[in-house]
Parts: sequence; structure tokens; C-alpha cells
Amino acid sequence: MTSTVHNSSATTAAATPVLLRHTPGRGTLGGVGLVLAGAVSVQFGSAFAALLFPRAGALGTVALRVTFAALLLLVVARPRLRGYARADWAVAGGFGLALGGMNILFYQAIDRIPLGAAVAVEVLGPLLLSVVASRRAAGLLWAALALAGVCLLGRGGFSELNVAGVSFALGAGAMWAAYIVLSARAGARFPRLDGLAVAMAVAALVSLPLGVEASGGALLEPGVLGLGLAIAVMSSGVPYTLELLALRRLPAATFAVLTSLSPALAATAGYLVLDQGLSLSQCAAIAMVVAASAGAVRTGGR
Repeated sequence: MTSTVHNSSATTAAATPVLLRHTPGRGTLGGVGLVLAGAVSVQFGSAFAALLFPRAGALGTVALRVTFAALLLLVVARPRLRGYARADWAVAGGFGLALGGMNILFYQAIDRIPLGAAVAVEVLGPLLLSVVASRRAAGLLWAALALAGVCLLGRGGFSELNVAGVSFALGAGAMWAAYIVLSARAGARFPRLDGLAVAMAVAALVSLPLGVEASGGALLEPGVLGLGLAIAVMSSGVPYTLELLALRRLPAATFAVLTSLSPALAATAGYLVLDQGLSLSQCAAIAMVVAASAGAVRTGGR
């Protein structure tokens, strides 16, 4: 909801050719569709995950989500583990740490503040990445419009925010930016879904001990396991796979601004699943974010 962005200069990040080549035209449109489908899945998965917190806790829910996702991906992808250089494993390991950190921090945030507001704060990480990676003035304008929409969208829930929740959401945003960068690099170094499967296994090794310590035997209850599996498919397996494929078709800047749709989708999921209402200002913010994302797609496709 995952860095070179915050541990190197903006000049270096912007000058890196990156991340992957992309195909204009149909390839770009297909990448946009993959990003949007993944975003819908992950935000509704997060809303359902919040329903599991009373039974398994935030850390327990993260542990189930990531561990089930790792097992599913390892079975489906059957990654080849030989023939890679040390640098390849470093990228996969960093990708896994970004995945684990992003999920842990975000679930800590939505355990304390409303879903829409949490995502509004979290998305500042990808927005910063879009500003750094964009080489066109138009990209900066679309990012600015998206940022304005994000701020307006979250304003309705800011009265309920606390320092810890905001801090966790900001940390998740930094991990999200790292995830975007490292996901693209892993996709370039590993075939098919191999890099994602290895990274998810690393994330599971990080999150599972924390979840077991926090929730204990509650994680083994049949109902909790069933919900955990469903959340893993919705929030990890489907969106991360789609995003990895999308990053092979889209430039990093376009992908990053498209993720600004996440607060709008989160607000919708919060309304439908968690009964968190939408104000008129939040509806206006959704329109701003959609307009910014559409403009970013048009700019990036040229």
C-alpha cells in the first residue's frame, strides 16, 4: 500500500535510466489497467483486514497475510534459486524488507487511524518518488494536483489522527516508495514472478515471528486462518503480481502518480466495508486525484 529515493540525492534518483523499459501504446494502457486492478484489490483487502484486528491483532493479521501470500507465490512461481549473483540476492532481499516493512507499518497505522486518512498520508511516499523521477514539468504539475487531492481527501479524518498513527503511515509511505523502486529492479533481474516470490518469503520471515509473539494461538483458529488466506490473496498475491507486471510496461513516474488513486479507493473501501462515510470535500478530492492520475497517464504515454 516500499530506497534510493530517501537515501540518495534527488539528482541521482532522477538521472537513473531506470527502472525498466516500457512499451508505449497498448503496453502502457495494459499497464495502467494492471495498476488499477491491483489497487482495488489491495484497498478492499486492507478494509477486510481491519475487521480481523479484534481477533488476531494488527501484527497477527500482517503475519497471516504475508505468510499465506509467500506460500502461494512459492507454489505457483517455483522460483529457480541457482545462477544468480550476490547483487541479485541483495535486490531480492531489499525488496522483501520493503514488503515486510510496508505491511507492518501500514497495519499499525490503520489500527490507530481511519483507512482513508492512513492511505492519504502513506501515498506521500510514492508522490515524492514521482516528483523525483519525473523529467517533465507536466509531471510535477500532475503530482502537485494529486498531492492537493490527497490532502483534501484526508482532511475529514485528520481530527481522529494521533501522532503514532501518522508516524506509522509516513513510515509505510517510505517503504512503499522503496517497494516501487525495488520491485522494478527485481523484475529486471528475476524471470516471471521469481523475484516477487523470494521477496515475499523474506517478508514472511520478518513478519511471522512478530505476529506469533503478539497474537499467539489466535492465529491457528480456523476462522482466523480462513480470513487470513482471503486477505493474503486480495492484499498481497493479486496486487503485487499485477504491479510487478505493470512495472515492466510503465515508467516509474507514471506508476508512482497512478498510486495516488489509492486514497480514493481506500475511502470507498472504508465506506462499503467499514462504514466510514464520505464528505463532500472527500468526494471532490477523489475527482482531483482521478484527474491527476489521468493526466499523468497521458503525459507518461507520450
